[in-house]
Parts: sequence; structure tokens; C-alpha cells
Amino acid sequence: MRTIIPRLLFAFALVSPTISSPSPETAHLADLEEDVLGTYTSPPATAEEALAAPEGDDNINGSTVFNGMDVPPMKDLSGETFDEETKDGYWFVKHFSPYCHHCIAIAPTWQTLYEFYYTSNPLPSVAKSSKPHSSLNSFTPYYNFHFASLDCIAWGNACNEHNIGAFPTFVLYKNGQEVRRFDERKDMEHLSHFIEETLESIKPGSRPVEGLKLPEPGDVSVGAGEPEVPLAKDKDAAAGAAAGQLHKDMATNTAAGVATARETLSATQISKPTKPTAIPNPAGTSIPLTQESFQKLVTTTRDPWFIKFYAPWCHHCQALAPNWLQMSKELKGQLNIGEVNCDVETRLCKEVRVRGYPTIHFFRGGERVEYDGLRGLGDLVSYAKKALDIGMGVEYVDAATFKEMEETEEVIFVYFYDHATTPEDFAALDRITLSLIGHAKLVKTDSSVLSDRFKIHTWPRLVVSRDGRPSYYNALAPKDMRDYRRVLEWMQTVWLPIVPELTATNSREIMHGRVVVLGILSRERSDEFSLDKREIKNAALEWMDRETHAFQLERQEQRDAKQLRIEEAEDRNDQRALRQAKTIVIDISEEDRKQVGFAWVDGVFWERWIRTTYGIQVKDGERVIINDEDNKRYWDTTASGAPIVPSRTSILETLTKVIYDPPKISPKYTTGAVQRTFYQARSASATHPWLSLGLCAGALVLLAYWGRGRIRRTKGSTNGGFFQLDGKEGLLSGGGTGKVD
Repeated sequence: MRTIIPRLLFAFALVSPTISSPSPETAHLADLEEDVLGTYTSPPATAEEALAAPEGDDNINGSTVFNGMDVPPMKDLSGETFDEETKDGYWFVKHFSPYCHHCIAIAPTWQTLYEFYYTSNPLPSVAKSSKPHSSLNSFTPYYNFHFASLDCIAWGNACNEHNIGAFPTFVLYKNGQEVRRFDERKDMEHLSHFIEETLESIKPGSRPVEGLKLPEPGDVSVGAGEPEVPLAKDKDAAAGAAAGQLHKDMATNTAAGVATARETLSATQISKPTKPTAIPNPAGTSIPLTQESFQKLVTTTRDPWFIKFYAPWCHHCQALAPNWLQMSKELKGQLNIGEVNCDVETRLCKEVRVRGYPTIHFFRGGERVEYDGLRGLGDLVSYAKKALDIGMGVEYVDAATFKEMEETEEVIFVYFYDHATTPEDFAALDRITLSLIGHAKLVKTDSSVLSDRFKIHTWPRLVVSRDGRPSYYNALAPKDMRDYRRVLEWMQTVWLPIVPELTATNSREIMHGRVVVLGILSRERSDEFSLDKREIKNAALEWMDRETHAFQLERQEQRDAKQLRIEEAEDRNDQRALRQAKTIVIDISEEDRKQVGFAWVDGVFWERWIRTTYGIQVKDGERVIINDEDNKRYWDTTASGAPIVPSRTSILETLTKVIYDPPKISPKYTTGAVQRTFYQARSASATHPWLSLGLCAGALVLLAYWGRGRIRRTKGSTNGGFFQLDGKEGLLSGGGTGKVD
């Protein structure tokens, strides 16, 4: 009964005193009803006919025609029988609200997409039947793939059970279980690409490599042949912009009809759900959020939000307020900005795990990432725009686009995939995007040109390109590519540029755990600045080549030694020695070697820190120091005593002598004598753990022996073997020689 309520409301609006001569507005309402319900029927002439219409699919009068073939109405699922109806095969379901602007705008696209695939021929070599549903070689039986819709106003409980928090939401189910959600741009190209990926995973090799020629929303036919631009949604920026403009125009035209419908239906006093805002941050301000509004606008939608959690009495929060307000104005129409007062919304802040004020998070649905950068206006705006860019999804690139991107991006992660890459692989990739905000760019490609350039022979594969130099994520099995935590850990080790700028936000990441060649440069001398940066980068690249070559030689030496043992055992026919030789594991990793990093710092901006920490005057010219932060020591001179300058020769000659243990050049320290002793001891224990453990054990034994002797001497001095009798001493054993009366 609940499924007919929206139709009764439209019928009530149509049955008016002027029904004998319908107005253009009434006719438009009928068209609007068709769009909302995804059908192409004429409105009932009277309320009695509307009431007499049966429920379910029979309510839809007749079929549609596409490419000259009859297409039955799309399945309208019932919330009560949802599990039963979707328990067999793949079901691509649109969860919608009849009052949602976005749902109304997508309705023609969804209907046309259904008609296009329903009448498509998965086996071109087999003649197409005029009744697709009657042939086992037609689309639906061949893939067991179905299209359906679920009205979340009529069946709210069913949508809640499937965690539907926004309209429309497209979900792919397999045998009644959710497999994947469609979260890309809702247009014909992206929806079709999602379906193609699923169909290819169902029957690999069955989909055309060159892509499909898709219809426009509302078309009743489409010619056969290749698309004008293969995968234009991803590979052609102009085509993508055109598709976006078309979608925008279609939504704008439909919105006008929705406004008329809302006016006509106002007399019925329907309680409509709140509609999502089409344009983010339309007022250019920061929206105060409560527990209820946060749940409604942030966590149950896919809309991106940049939110600060603050306390009114916090001085840092008060200092941030002007920049936060100005950022809201600059991001008007681009990104939603919000704020939560933790003195009022204590429960919400506890759920978000706010431990200090202010805390800033970027949200996208149920995912979030904390912003830990500087709080200047430029820093906030830059981060927000990068977050918004990444939040749109993983961008597709071809060889030409990637080459252009390399000119502006220092670090680019490239995900190589092919036709056999599964939806689970792409879902794992999407989970990584938020963690990369402010660090690096992530793109995907199936370009054969890029595969040849990076020598990719297995798919999927993840590569990072830093200034054109590739590093590869080593996945031993396909499941390793889906382990996003492990992938992210690897990304964190390589997402810095080869020579990054040292800032307050990345200083710990750069300086700790390694020896760092730090160039102290000045932007005020632009010519020298560019030349010195180039020299430091060349030194870094040459050092990396040396380390790679040394690592390969060391690994080859171990392999040769193993092979020599095997050959000797074979010559002696010693099976036991042969088995032992074959079980030798070559366990060597580049991480085991002493790690060396390169960076540069703005000497003018950090002049005070450089002067007080390293005793270097920036005004005297560009300098280089080699810093060992873990041991609080550094080197600022070469072996000859001359200052280290931004020169490849000066840097590499000094670095070679510094990484020895102990170093061949005496270091300077950034701490006092007591702290220096502590750090030296800690360094020695880390370098020689077993020797340090033996020394500690020996010290404990000596301490115990000394303590035991001390206790004995203390007992001996307390006259424990004597007693006093009237001032006279005697033995307990009565060892006195005289008699005592």
C-alpha cells in the first residue's frame, strides 16, 4: 500500500476543478511524475482510475521501446521482499526519494541506461532477438545482471537497514549481499564504466575493448559502433567538461519543474525529507554544527567537509578564528566549512576523539583525516583545495596527461590496472586517497605507453615516481595489493620528494631515523638559490645510485657464496651439506643500510633556529650541514676543515666519511655534556646490542657481588656473636676460660 502513496499525491494534485481543461503546469506535473517514477505512462484521467490501479509492476501501463525492441518496466523492489528478490544474481539498485532534486535529474539517465543494456547483445556473433528476455544469450540471462529501484520514502526501514544516507545511492548487490557502492559522478559515462567493470569481472573477456557507444539520456535508440572518444569520461578533459555541463543543464531544467511541483503540492502538507544542498558552502561561511546536524550533513552523506573543533576560551582557537572565517569566504561554492563548539557538543567531540583545541578534520562520509599543518590562511586554503581534489576520486591519466603532471608534481603514485582488475582492488585503492592529502598525487592508468616506460608486466601494480625515478611496491600476492594499511605504510616511506623543503609540519618525518644532508639556502638570492637546489638534488641522485649499486653488489655476493656452497656440496656428493646450502636465505634489505636523506631549509625564515642550533650565520652565504638528529650531532665542515657548501663534490666527499661507524670526521653536538653522554651510550647500544647486553649483565653481577660483601661486613660489625653482662664481654658458647659466679 505504501508504494502507491506518492502516485496518489500526484493524482490528488491533478484532480482539480480545472481538470476539464488541463493547464500547462498540470501537464508538466504529469511529465515530472514520469521522471520521478522512471516510467513513461500517461497520467490517470480521474482519481478513481488512480485508486483502481493495482500495486507493483502492474501499475506501470505497458513497456517502452529501445532500438526497436520492447523493454519491460524496470523492477520496483519492495522493502518487505527485498532480500528474497535480490537473492539470485547481480542487482544494481538505485535507492531514491521522489522529492530529491538529484534523483529527479538522474531518472532519465537511469532509465535510458537500463533500456540500453537490456537490449544490448553480449554475443555479437549471435543474432539479436526481438524479445531479449526470451533468449539465454540476451543480456540479463547471460550475465544474470538486473536493474532495479527502491523508493526510500515508501520503504524507509529497508533503506536504513542498508545504510542509505543520501539520495540517490547506487549499490551493487550479489546474491542479496552488498558488493560495492557507486560513488563517482552520476552520469551516463561513469555509470556505464562501473557496469562494464562488473560485467567484465563476471565473464572476463566478454566486453568490447574499444568501449561502447552510449546513448544520451532520453534516447530511444543508439547506433552500433565504437565510441567517438574511448572512455571519454577519463581520457579527454574536454569531453569530461562537456558531460559535466550537460548534466548541469539537465539538472537545472529539471529543478524548474520541481519548483512548480512543490508549489502545486503545498496544499497537501506533505512532510518531505531535507534535500541535500546542490552547491557546497553557498553562503561562504562556517556553519555551526550540532550532534544532529553533524550526523545529517556530514556522516550520512558523501559530501566533503572541512571542520574545526574548538573551545571559546582557547587562545589558539581565538587566533585561528579570523583565518578560518576568511578561508570560508575563499572556498565559497567549493567546499563545505563547519565548526563544532566542544563546550556545548561534548559528546560529539568525544566521539571524534578530540584531545586538544583546535582540532581540524577533513571529512568525506564516514572517513576522515586530521589536519596537522600550519594555521595560516594560505596553508588552510591550500590543504582544503588538495583535499577537495583528492576527494573527487582517483584520476585517470594517459601518457600525455602524465607527462604534463610531472612538470608540476614532484611525487606521483601511479596505479596500473588492466581489464582483469577487480572491483575489490579499486575499492582498496579508494580507501587510501584521504591519507595522501597534502603529501602526494595518486592517479590510475591502463596506458600501454606508461606500462612500457615503467616496465610493468603484472597488474595491478603500484609505482611511485619521484622526479621521474620509479620505486615499486612489492606485492607477493594479489591480496597484498588490497591490504591498504600495508600499502599506506609503504607510501609513507616514499611520499616525500627527493629533496623536500624542511618545514614545521614535516620536520620530524624528515630528520628522525636517518642522517640528513640539509642545505641552508636563501630565496633572496634567486640565481644562487636555483643553482644550489639543483646541486643538492644532483648529489642526492648520485648518492641513491651509489647505494643502489652497492646494495645490488652485496646481494649478488651473498648469492654467489650460496651457489659456491651448493657446487662444493655437489662435488663432494654430500647430501647433508647440499640441503643446508639450499636452505640458506638471502635476507638483505635496503632498509638495513644506514639511511641518508636530503632536504633544504629557508635560511632567512629559520635564521634564529639555524643560528642558535648550529651556530651558522645565514648572511655569510649558503651552507650545508649533515645532521644526525637521533644522536644530537652534526657536521658542518669537510675533512680539510673547510665549510660544506652546496656542491655535489663537497657533499659526497664529506658524506662518505660521515656514515662510517665511528665517523672519520669529528662531529659537533647540539646538546650539553651530560646529554651527549646519554645519546652516545644509546647510540652504542643500538649499534652493538649483544655487547651492550653483556656489559649490562656484567655490571649487574659486579653490583650484586659488591652488595653481598657489604652486607656481610655490616653484620660482622654489630657484635652478633657476643653478649654483654654487667659491662663484660663473653661468647655465646660460653667460651670464656674463667668461671662466673
